[in-house]
Amino acid sequence: MKRVLVYLAPGFEELEAVSIVDVLRRGGAEVLVVALGGTKDVEGAHGIRVGADAVLPDDPAEAAALAASADAIALPGGMGGMRALRASPAVLDALRAAAARGAIVAAVCAAPAVLDAAGLLAGRRFCCYPGIERSLSGAGTYVPDVPIVVDGNVVTGTGPGTAALFAAEILRTLGGPADDVAAAMLLR
Repeated sequence: MKRVLVYLAPGFEELEAVSIVDVLRRGGAEVLVVALGGTKDVEGAHGIRVGADAVLPDDPAEAAALAASADAIALPGGMGGMRALRASPAVLDALRAAAARGAIVAAVCAAPAVLDAAGLLAGRRFCCYPGIERSLSGAGTYVPDVPIVVDGNVVTGTGPGTAALFAAEILRTLGGPADDVAAAMLLR
């Protein structure tokens, strides 16, 4: 069973977060939702509260050990959540370490900005919510008008309307039963 960490910070995009967790769990992945901000109760951009499984440890060594246990790290968007994730040295370090060991790093909507801050879009093709690309470093190649881009171990998606497809692509990249899950969910 593959293990996926989903980092949540206040202001996350609820549809994206829940879609990622739901689709991956349907596909048999062990998903651990990790909250930033010191509490498991995290409020999304539209006032929906989600209970995380764990809180990101304050101790850098503990945070690194948690990240090292994952086959993938997935980030939902939402501007508030993205800004908090991007400002977290523990999240940036976790993403860099995961990518360096070949784990999947995935981000949707505004969250590719976090991958950019970690230096993980350099030389890669990616997509994001339209307009977010203008605020990035320019180290990667933005691909417009597509719902999902996979470039090696980096998976990016455009937004809430494509969140379930994005999550299915993460599942596929992990070697999981993405086609079966997508068919059962009537994803097209």
